[in-house]
Amino acid sequence: MTKLNLLYVQKIRKNKRLYYYFRKPGCSRRQLPGYPGSREFMEAYQQAQSGDKEQVGESKAIPGSMRLLVATWRMSHQFRSLRAQSQTTYAHLLDKFVELHGDKSVRTAQPKHIRAILEAMSNTPAQANALRNVLRQLFQYAFENDWRPDNPVRDIKKLKYKKSPIPTWSEEDIEKFEQCWPIGTRARLALTLLLYTGQRRSDVIRMGVANVKDGAISVAQIKTDVRLLIPLHPDLHAVIRLLPENTAAFLMTQQGRAFASGNAFYNWFKECAVKAGIPSTLGPHGLRKAAARRMAEAGCTPHQIASITGHQTLAEVERYTKAVQQRLVAEQAVSMLGKPEKRLKAKKPV
Repeated sequence: MTKLNLLYVQKIRKNKRLYYYFRKPGCSRRQLPGYPGSREFMEAYQQAQSGDKEQVGESKAIPGSMRLLVATWRMSHQFRSLRAQSQTTYAHLLDKFVELHGDKSVRTAQPKHIRAILEAMSNTPAQANALRNVLRQLFQYAFENDWRPDNPVRDIKKLKYKKSPIPTWSEEDIEKFEQCWPIGTRARLALTLLLYTGQRRSDVIRMGVANVKDGAISVAQIKTDVRLLIPLHPDLHAVIRLLPENTAAFLMTQQGRAFASGNAFYNWFKECAVKAGIPSTLGPHGLRKAAARRMAEAGCTPHQIASITGHQTLAEVERYTKAVQQRLVAEQAVSMLGKPEKRLKAKKPV
């Protein structure tokens, strides 16, 4: 049986029987019916969380509502076994969904209703498709646990749109940033870590002295769970060797704390880039692409690049380095043509 750790829920044993109570600081204790995970328990728990003044157990929540389904799924083993980053992303999308549709019935939802919700988000198609992915899993959970006889999101297609590729930093951009932020500044440290490890910002902010051993830096990527051991580039070593030996995280905030999230780091780094005169379209991920570009220009194979970036397919690497590969192949093709006079001499007489 899955163990649920619910906020403000107390477990008390009386006469060999377990009783559950909702006890939020500043509020009176309320007994919760049933057991954690059951519908009656989750209805009462949701009502207590919302601050309803009526007696718990006399919930106004509609049985089988979207709000109850979402709460139950979020407490399930299926949801809690997701990566922490996925749980955070899903929870953000679900909170917005429940705010608008929480009191609607799970059983009466039809594909046309889901399509209408997604179409209303057509101005942000990436967000709409992300919500579709979450709802597809949510309703699959509802189907598998007898909330409804089918999954209405199963056959709904993603919204089509043309993705704008994340721009790559050029060598001129990198040089301009370095001129503005010399070695010893936090901004320069951030750029160097991004550029010479080729990692995502969510992984870079977790790097510290403990990750460095035998001339390499170890990485366990949050997004993919891929584990890497990346040799320290001399430029990166020159920057991090100036840091205190007891540094838990290389990158710290102005208050001396590790960055709470990748988004917090993103906002700070973008400010540093703008101060250096870098176009506002360039962000941390563009340096990950710049790292792949540099390796491609140096003649590294897709396999070699993937050993640094952690990409799981060569197609992803090729997407990062497509422009570089095209230019290198074109240069090789032009060089093979030779000079015009040589081609004329090579022609045989008729």
